[in-house]
Amino acid sequence: MLSRCLRAALGGVALLASSMAFAQIEHYPSEQGRVSVEDVVGGLAFPWSLAFLPDGKRMLVTERPGRLRLVGLDGKLSEPLEGVPEVFASAQGGLLDVRLSPDFEQDRLVYLSYAEAGSDGRAGTAVGRGKLSADLARLEGFEVIFRQQPKLSTGHHFGSRLVFDRDGNLFVALGENNQRPTAQDMDKHQGKVVRIRPDGQALADNPFVDRQGVPPEIWSLGHRNQQGAAINPWTGELWTHEHGPRGGDEINLPKPGRNYGWPLATHGINYNGQPIPEATGEVVEGSEAPHHVWVESPGISGMAFYDAERFPAWQHNLFIGALVDRSLIRLQLEGDEIAHEERLLKELGARVRDVRLGPDGYLYLLTDSDDGQLLRVGLEAD
Repeated sequence: MLSRCLRAALGGVALLASSMAFAQIEHYPSEQGRVSVEDVVGGLAFPWSLAFLPDGKRMLVTERPGRLRLVGLDGKLSEPLEGVPEVFASAQGGLLDVRLSPDFEQDRLVYLSYAEAGSDGRAGTAVGRGKLSADLARLEGFEVIFRQQPKLSTGHHFGSRLVFDRDGNLFVALGENNQRPTAQDMDKHQGKVVRIRPDGQALADNPFVDRQGVPPEIWSLGHRNQQGAAINPWTGELWTHEHGPRGGDEINLPKPGRNYGWPLATHGINYNGQPIPEATGEVVEGSEAPHHVWVESPGISGMAFYDAERFPAWQHNLFIGALVDRSLIRLQLEGDEIAHEERLLKELGARVRDVRLGPDGYLYLLTDSDDGQLLRVGLEAD
């Protein structure tokens, strides 16, 4: 990896093409061969998410303090794009996920999720969209299409990930703002997955659309702090994962109208070592058991299924970043079942915030720090 000293010497120069990009490849052991890691660009301030543009050579990267950057595989890093909404940049809050419209090549719409301040000093997750300008310098006509209501966060548990399904509808995976009971409150968006049209309208076949007092966007409930979401490319089903408290990180396959338990059901305890006050067991009547659970929390974030042809050994694997464990988690799938787990890149010691599959078949990782990196990860035979 490029040293911090070298990055500091290069820092502060707009539109800099890093002469070291792809010049250094490091290798790390794995069960399937040597994992290669290339440093594409550094100097990112707590990068949170990325989305490739259709040319496959450039991507949009969010920085949590509120900046959206254009990054090239040649190491070029743009000035922050204009037209990005003001964000609540405090603690875990800020600019979060980014997704392109399924019809981006026609409408050029970019979707963002972010922490939005309220009038009383608290905040909640919002989702909006704007048109990427022809010169790639700004988002035009940005509009908010969804707001988490009410706004309850003082800086924690915003979630959030954005996922378009095969029909072009948008799932938003939300946190419970560190207000545990709200994940079970049906009049609130906290701790829910919501499902909306690309313009923000609720769908007529959502499970609670006809229930009085329940926001019609709600798809599932009982979630804590959802930091990963993706559509399974082989089944079309939504997968999400969420942080547990002290222990109990979990993967779920949210189904319409189902309750995933938090805080009534959990495999974790409070950070002070005491039980979760509302919890009555690991699974409770009326809630769904996790599809997969880590009793010891790796601090999971980001999620990508591998269905590319470049590295056959990674086919039917699911990759998840780990913030606390400082690794890339590889889950080998047999159908929907998790057959095997491997922790990769622990030698890097990096908090992995996001992982995405690139159009070239490589994995792309974002590391969570004030000098964050975009890394390109592949697999080579021993």
